[in-house]
Amino acid sequence: MYEFNYQRASSVADAAKKLGTGEDARLLAGGQTLIAAMKLRLANPTDLIDLSGIAELRGIKADKDGITVGAITTHAEVAASKDIQQHIPALADLAESIGDPMVRNMGTIGGSIANNDPAADYPAALVGLGATVKTNQRQITADDFFTGMFMTALEPGEIIESIHFPKPKRAAYMKFSNPASRYAIVGTFVADTGNGVRVAVTGAGACVFRVLQMEKTLSAKFAPDAVANIDVAADDLNADMHASAEYRAHLVSVMAKRAVEKAVAG
Repeated sequence: MYEFNYQRASSVADAAKKLGTGEDARLLAGGQTLIAAMKLRLANPTDLIDLSGIAELRGIKADKDGITVGAITTHAEVAASKDIQQHIPALADLAESIGDPMVRNMGTIGGSIANNDPAADYPAALVGLGATVKTNQRQITADDFFTGMFMTALEPGEIIESIHFPKPKRAAYMKFSNPASRYAIVGTFVADTGNGVRVAVTGAGACVFRVLQMEKTLSAKFAPDAVANIDVAADDLNADMHASAEYRAHLVSVMAKRAVEKAVAG
């Protein structure tokens, strides 16, 4: 690991100020990806700005419209939240499926979506539920937030403060996970929302994406058999030692059917 300057931010404004002073400053939330990358010398920031002491970035609040989750709220806190379990149980289930207990107790929702690993779980929840990301500068819809592999719409100096999830009528997330890392080889989030049905897929492509044909079919009939025979093109999907593009395409439909079954069962 290279030398770097460690700075602990006291507020979002303080973090933004510190972020602008370093030659290559990076924000540190749970550190589950960044610290590992630094140990492998794949990342070499000059400054680490620690967000863990900023109380305004932590916590879960429920209101009549949905759930707001602070950026440095951990996966374990999301999974254990009574409000989330009551109003969006699919989100609690998703958080519980991430990594192992150490990862869930250290990793944060804001750090996960800012990193936008193509096999991460949260992007499917944000896009599937039609969530909104609030930063220190603006609000960004989930559909616009994730732009490519490890890429987001965040601008330099922009810091995620919270994510707002609308309450769905029903929703579920199912994934075929890597048995070692528990990352999603394919994960499908299906939600029947106030603005229609949304189907979001992670792990299969370079970035989370929606399956519009499934959304259209499920809008007419929200049942497992509605998506059972819908084929997803393998042309632009990931292929690696874990699964071919064709296998991932098949898994999208399988996981979608299972997610609908789970959502219908309640």
